[in-house]
Amino acid sequence: MSAIAEILSSDAPRPAPRASDMPACPICADSVVAAEGSAFSAEGELSYLWCCETCGYGFVTKHAIKRAFSCN
Repeated sequence: MSAIAEILSSDAPRPAPRASDMPACPICADSVVAAEGSAFSAEGELSYLWCCETCGYGFVTKHAIKRAFSCN
């Protein structure tokens, strides 16, 4: 009698990095897939404008960008 074993990874599967960063609408909790627009500020902040296709609510998310080096 032979035994068959399945080797399972100890690493938990992770979603795609960008997919895990997508926001949900704060009003209806539906997933929002694509930003309507984006803007970069001189202070190193990136802002995205989102609009929910389900309920029409618009909101902004802001992200600080770390600079790797200075061009001075």
